[in-house]
Amino acid sequence: MQILIDADACPVKDETYKVAARYKIPVVVVSNSPIRIPRDPLISRKIVSDAFDAADDWIVETATPTTVVITADILLADRCLKLGATVLAPSGKPFTSSSIGSAIAMRAIMADLRAGGENLGGAPPFSNADRSRYLSSLDETLVRLIRMA
Repeated sequence: MQILIDADACPVKDETYKVAARYKIPVVVVSNSPIRIPRDPLISRKIVSDAFDAADDWIVETATPTTVVITADILLADRCLKLGATVLAPSGKPFTSSSIGSAIAMRAIMADLRAGGENLGGAPPFSNADRSRYLSSLDETLVRLIRMA
């Protein structure tokens, strides 16, 4: 079992380290450039090339059904779900095979609106409630996967 973090814009890296340490689960921080990580034998860093989707491709090549992937990238979430991996958004919302289709469709609609010149604003700021929900969701996910193993 391991946790892979799509790290370039992930706001919950520290929270992930803490929960993973509790269960002694390795964490791999995947990015296109060096990101500081704690000195801990369970935490490692994988720096990939700056090619388009290089981090996503590495995560997909590495993910298995015993992997938890942390990402806000809907298309990466879809690719990982197809491999049987468990995928969580930094907000704590799990991506599932039943929810990913609507998430991809909404992403496409929003992209079309932006391309048409609509000013939709951005995502709401990351809140303490998001952080709390993420911690709870990651903990529940790891407990479930440990029990299944």
